[in-house]
Amino acid sequence: MTKKKLDHRALARLISEIENDRDAAEKTLAKLYRDPENVQVIGITGPPGAGKSTLTDSIIGKLREAGKTVAVVAVDPSSPFTGGAILGDRIRMSTHANDPQVFIRSMGSRGSLGGLAHATFDVVNLLRSSGFDAVIVETVGVGQSEIDVLAVADTVVLTLVPGLGDDVQALKAGIMEIADIFVVNKADRDGKERLLAEIRMILELNRDRFDWVPPICETVATEHRGIDGLMEQVTLHGAYVREHRDAVRRPKLARQIEKMAADKIGRNILAILNEGGKFPAWMDAIIAGTKNPYQITQEIGNYISVRKEA
Repeated sequence: MTKKKLDHRALARLISEIENDRDAAEKTLAKLYRDPENVQVIGITGPPGAGKSTLTDSIIGKLREAGKTVAVVAVDPSSPFTGGAILGDRIRMSTHANDPQVFIRSMGSRGSLGGLAHATFDVVNLLRSSGFDAVIVETVGVGQSEIDVLAVADTVVLTLVPGLGDDVQALKAGIMEIADIFVVNKADRDGKERLLAEIRMILELNRDRFDWVPPICETVATEHRGIDGLMEQVTLHGAYVREHRDAVRRPKLARQIEKMAADKIGRNILAILNEGGKFPAWMDAIIAGTKNPYQITQEIGNYISVRKEA
C-alpha cells in the first residue's frame, strides 16, 4: 500500500517554533503527543569521524526498501554566531533528501555537551507522534559525554572505527556502556581486529549487567557492506524493546523528564534573573570590581528564595 505524502512543511514550521520558543510550543506538543509501540527510535552515536552520517544514510535506504517512512534528526555543531546547524540536512543525506517519505532535519547543538540539542527531546517526541515508522537521531559526535541519546532512543547504535586505539579505553566508562548495538565501521581498515577484541573484552567484563547482550556488527557504510546484518540486529532489538516495554521505557522516560525539567527550570530561572535588569546589574558589579562571582551567586540564591516564599 502506498503511504500518503507527509506534511513536511508543517513539521518543519513546528520544529522551528520548538527551537525558538519551547515554552510556547508545549501546549501544542501536549495535544499531539503519542507513544506508539510500533515506532522505533534509533540513535546513531559515536566519536567524530566514525562515519555516522554515511551509516545513517545506509540505514535510511534499508528502511525505505522495506516500505517504511523515516524521520531523521541530525544534530550538528552550532554556528557560534547564529546558533544554527553548520551542516545542512540536504547535504548530509542528499540521497534521500527528495524522498517524500523521508523527513530530514538538522539541528544545531547550541552548546549542549550531551550530543543532542536541548530541543531534541521535543522534536523526537513530535516525530514519534506524527506517523513515521522509524525515527533516527544522529548525535553531534562529542565523545564520552554523548549519552543524552540514551533517553530518546529505543535502540542506541554506537559507531566506532579502527585506529581509535586507547580511546576505546577512555570511552568505556561512559558512552561504551549505553550501546545496544556496536558497529565497527570502516571495517576494511587496519586495526579492526584489535578494536573488535577490545569491545569483546569490555562486553565480557560487563556481561552480568546485560539483559540484552549488545551484538557487534562490522560495516563499510560507504560501500553499503554489512548493513543487512546491522538492520537484522536493529530489528531484533526493536522486538526486544516491545517485549520488555515497561522495563526498557521507564528508565528512558525518567531520564528524559529529568533533562526536560532541568532545562525548563533553568530557562525560568534565567527569566527571573533578567527581570528588572538584575542580571546586567550583577555583571556590571563584577566588571567594576565591587563584587565577585561568588558573592553574586549568593545573592542569586537569596533572590530566588525570597521569590519562592512570596
